[in-house]
Amino acid sequence: MPHRLLRDDAVLLGMRVRDWQDAVRTAGLALSRADIATPAYSDEMIRMIEEHGPYVVIAPGLALAHARPGPAVKADGLAVVTLAEPVTFGHPYNDPVRVVLGLAVKTRDTHLGMIAELANVFNDKTAVDRLAAAQTVDEVHSIMEGVA
Repeated sequence: MPHRLLRDDAVLLGMRVRDWQDAVRTAGLALSRADIATPAYSDEMIRMIEEHGPYVVIAPGLALAHARPGPAVKADGLAVVTLAEPVTFGHPYNDPVRVVLGLAVKTRDTHLGMIAELANVFNDKTAVDRLAAAQTVDEVHSIMEGVA
């Protein structure tokens, strides 16, 4: 399921960012480029992390940036951003982050189902490393499909 929500223009590879806020903004940019969310969604994702801490860093090297459904979300979708240099979010165990997923959902009903589907992809402990090393959008799609 995650790969169906991942549009080619929502994949940004080898991005250079200054800090975690810049990394989350880049994920928001990818969602915006794919017409999944408006640019305001980036601010919402950052605000959630500022309010609740680095809970989005869900596995070593992996952050799942997201915010609540709202007017900034145009469609359910996913972005994948890999970082040229890892950044620290402040998580005690899973920093530094090399891959940022941006998740946008239109309704609460789809939120948990999408997160469960993503969790299935990352049950493969090599998925984060393979995403971080991906050189093409096709590689990213294969990993997200669980094929690679």
